[in-house]
Amino acid sequence: MTKVLAVIPVYNHADSLRRVAEGVLAAHPHLLVVDDGSDALASALLEGLPLTVIRHERNRGKGAAIMTAAAWGREAGYSHIITIDADGQHDPAELPKFLEHIDRAPQAFIIGARDFQAAGNVPFSSRFGRRFSEFWMFLQTTLRVSDMQSGYRAYPLPALAGLTLRDSRYSFEVEVLVKAAWAGFELMEIPVRVHYPKASERVSHFKALSDNLRITALNTRLTIRALIPVPFRQMSWDKNDRVSVRRPLKSLRLLMEDHSTAANLALSTLAPIIVCCLPILGFQSFSILFLIAFLKLNRLWALAVGHACLPPLMPAFCIEVGHYLNHGVWLTDISWQTLGREAFQRFWDWSVGAVTGGPALGLTLALLVYLAAALTGRSLRARAASEPAS
Repeated sequence: MTKVLAVIPVYNHADSLRRVAEGVLAAHPHLLVVDDGSDALASALLEGLPLTVIRHERNRGKGAAIMTAAAWGREAGYSHIITIDADGQHDPAELPKFLEHIDRAPQAFIIGARDFQAAGNVPFSSRFGRRFSEFWMFLQTTLRVSDMQSGYRAYPLPALAGLTLRDSRYSFEVEVLVKAAWAGFELMEIPVRVHYPKASERVSHFKALSDNLRITALNTRLTIRALIPVPFRQMSWDKNDRVSVRRPLKSLRLLMEDHSTAANLALSTLAPIIVCCLPILGFQSFSILFLIAFLKLNRLWALAVGHACLPPLMPAFCIEVGHYLNHGVWLTDISWQTLGREAFQRFWDWSVGAVTGGPALGLTLALLVYLAAALTGRSLRARAASEPAS
C-alpha cells in the first residue's frame, strides 16, 4: 500500500513559500517542509498551516534536504515522497498526476518534465542545462530522460534508501537518477506545467561556477564508472522479483509476464555475449548499454546476461577456443610465460575465439532462451485463457 508525503525543500524563498505550501495542502494533506538553513525561519512563515517543518541549522544543500525528508518519511511510515520546489515554478494542482502514476508503478522514479514550450521567461541556463544533462544521462545509462533537472519528482523511499549517493547539493538530482537506472529501477516522465517569473523577480540559489563544477565532476565520475566492467548492483523491493541468470526460468517467467517477447529475450542474450567476447577490455559495459538502446533490447535481461559474462569468464573462454583453433590443443599452461611474455599470441587467440566461439556460444544460449521463453509464454496464455471459465 502506498502512502505519499509531499515535501518542499526550502532555502530563502520567503516570498513564495507560504503560497506554495497552501497550494500543496489544497491538493494533498500530508506535507513536510525542510528548511535548509534559511535566514527567515520557515516555521514562522508557515504558522497556522497543518504541516511539519524540519530545520537544518546551516545550509547543507538541496540533496541533503531531500534525504532528510526521506529519512523522516520512512520513520513516519510513508512509502513515497513527492518533492516540489519552493520558488513557485511548479503547479501544486498537478500533484494528483504523480499520485496516479505512483499507484501504477510504485517502484518507479517519476520526473515531472517541464513544458518549456508553453512557459515564458525560461532562462537560457535552464534550456542549456536540460540538453547538457540529457546527453550525459544517455552516455552513462543509454536512457533518454528529457528533464534531469526538474525538482518536481516522486521518489520511492525503499529504493532511495538502497542507493549510495554522495552529492548533497543540486548535483544530487542528477546522481540519484543515474544510480536508480543502474540499479534497474524504472525512470518515468510525466509532463508538468512550469512558471518562470521575470528575470528581475526570479530567486535562484544555483551558483554558476561552483555548482557547474560539481556537476562536471559528478558526470566525470559517473561516466568512468559506466565504463568499468564491474556489474551494477541490481535492486528490487522484493528479492523474488529480481531478474538474474542464476534463476533463468523464474526470471524469464517474470519478463514474459511483463509482456516481453521470446525473440527479444533471445536477442538480449546473444548481443551481450558477443560483446563480452570481444577484445575491447574496459568498454564491454558501455557497449552493452549502447546496444540496449540501439537494438531496443530487454534492459533487465541484457544487463543480467552481460554481468554474468564480463571478464575474466568470456575472455578466458575465447582464448581457449582460439588457442585450440590456432594450435590444435587446449591451453593448459597458465603462467607468466603464456600470459605475460606471450601476451600478443594470447590476444590473437582471444580475437580468433571472439569471432568463432563467441557467436557460437551466443547463438546456442539465445536459442535455449527463445525456446524456454516461448514455452513460458504459451503457458501464461493458456492460464489466462482458462481463468474466465474457472
